[in-house]
Amino acid sequence: MATTMSAPERENFQIVFVGHVDHGKSTLLGRLYADTDSLPVGHLDKVRDICAKQGKVFEYAFLFDAFLEEQEQGITIDTARTFFNWENRQYTIIDAPGHKEFLKNMISGAARAEAAVLLIDAAEGVQEQSRRHGYMLSLLGIRQVVVVVNKMDLVGYNEAAFAAVEAEYRQFLRGLHLEPQRFIPASARNGDNVAQKSAHMPWYRGATLLESLNHFVKPPQGADLPLRFPIQDVYKFDFRRILAGRVEAGELRVGDTLVFSPSNKTAVVKSIEAFNVPIPPQSVSAGRSSGFTLDEQIFVERGEIASLRECPPEVSDRFRANIFWMGKTPLQKKKKYLLRLATKEVVMELEEIIETIDASSLSPLTSKELIEKDDVAEVIIKTKTPVAFDRYSDCTPTGRFVIIAGYDICGGGIVMEPLKDEQEPFRREARQRDFEWRRGEIQEAERAQRNGHHAGIILFTGERGSGKARLARHLERRLFDGGRQAYLLDGKNLQVGLGRDLSLEDKAELVRRFGEVAQLLLRAGLIVVSTTNTFALADHQTIRTLVHPHPVITVHMSFEPGLLPDDTDLSFLEAEDLKDAAKKIMRKMEDVGILL
Repeated sequence: MATTMSAPERENFQIVFVGHVDHGKSTLLGRLYADTDSLPVGHLDKVRDICAKQGKVFEYAFLFDAFLEEQEQGITIDTARTFFNWENRQYTIIDAPGHKEFLKNMISGAARAEAAVLLIDAAEGVQEQSRRHGYMLSLLGIRQVVVVVNKMDLVGYNEAAFAAVEAEYRQFLRGLHLEPQRFIPASARNGDNVAQKSAHMPWYRGATLLESLNHFVKPPQGADLPLRFPIQDVYKFDFRRILAGRVEAGELRVGDTLVFSPSNKTAVVKSIEAFNVPIPPQSVSAGRSSGFTLDEQIFVERGEIASLRECPPEVSDRFRANIFWMGKTPLQKKKKYLLRLATKEVVMELEEIIETIDASSLSPLTSKELIEKDDVAEVIIKTKTPVAFDRYSDCTPTGRFVIIAGYDICGGGIVMEPLKDEQEPFRREARQRDFEWRRGEIQEAERAQRNGHHAGIILFTGERGSGKARLARHLERRLFDGGRQAYLLDGKNLQVGLGRDLSLEDKAELVRRFGEVAQLLLRAGLIVVSTTNTFALADHQTIRTLVHPHPVITVHMSFEPGLLPDDTDLSFLEAEDLKDAAKKIMRKMEDVGILL
């Protein structure tokens, strides 16, 4: 008895077509559908007859427009999208007829393109609109691009004319970090190099447009990507903690050694939890929500991203991004907003606006201080604390974000690349150190339970003689007398001991050693109180990086009220009462979870 073999499932691939309104986009699409027999039976003859009755010369653009109308009548569909099958793929063609529609598709994510075909008229050459469309593709993070130089029949199929357009536009795209896979000389009206090789251009030996579509590579999807599991919540029971969330990419398995970013903590997956199942699963793949337990009770918070140690996400507090803005008031530089990436929420600001364009006209704007409603821009974002993320081109779910102003989501964007800062070498060192750290049998949670508090560091800043040491010593005594494990760590002590081999020119290394000593004390579960004139404010940021993720409280002392340094948590005057100041610091320690 013969068995019936089912046809293999076609791979879906989404391509956006962009180009100037007069550069022949509808004609190209009409020709592509006709030459691949993707039109309904009789459709081509029907449109030819209509043109003849109306006294019009037949155009393939009419063919495509009529095809859209018929699809609208048959099914509910966005008029900017059509479909056709070729070989082992189903292509979703996203036509971008107008700039606002293009932005709308970008925002909604309903038509997320994996590649792009960009048209340029060979006779008109590279126009301003051509540059703007290239910029929009760059903003969207689309890296696979084919450029069709259309209407080659109008320039007599001249190779030099094609080469001039290619050279000019390739140089422009290179400035946007876009490298097209190929430039194709074509005539959509005559079918040259659309689905068939052109006899009019024997000098071109490259692929046709149809062949080029097949050369586009499907980006990794779901389980093919590295593991990304943003922590949604942590459920605490008597003897275990369940970390809950959704597998956004990759696959989570029992026995996996995980690293949590940005805290750098590591542990092994002990079990995967599922509701009302007789046998707990051994793995869970992308797109599924689940929970899991670890082989040790490490302190992990909502917003961290679990990954395999071999391929963790990026961690930084600065990154280049492409954003769109829909807020009622402009997005401004140096103003505080809330950034939400996966399950992480962190305070952010625009450090720099590189370029802004009007989404309606795609024209560049001159303002470098704010972004108006419906504008898109390339910016540099600075977050208050380091955040874990991926480039959008590498992993979509952890490469996109929204921006919250007040209580409303007012914008969003995609991460293009992490940016290095002065802390990047220390951040990289801390991550490598934490990866290779050999832990003892006593866990952090056990120390906190025994001590009655979590580890944390109190950094005092201020001018010499402003009372830093006096308040720090009083705080240490008050904590110790209250049964807490506290230790006063002064940078001067490092200079006469561990840093004896260093000179004043070795400041960076002295700060690094101080940070490493501080993190050792923090791993032992202590509250570290630090006061010194040895380090400047920039050095305190290095210390924060090295002791991350332990909470850090910065206390500034001064002789009179004035401008406070960035990231100051509390400030006191030199004449303030020690007991009152210590009480306020301890209340802050309760707020951040150091004191229980």
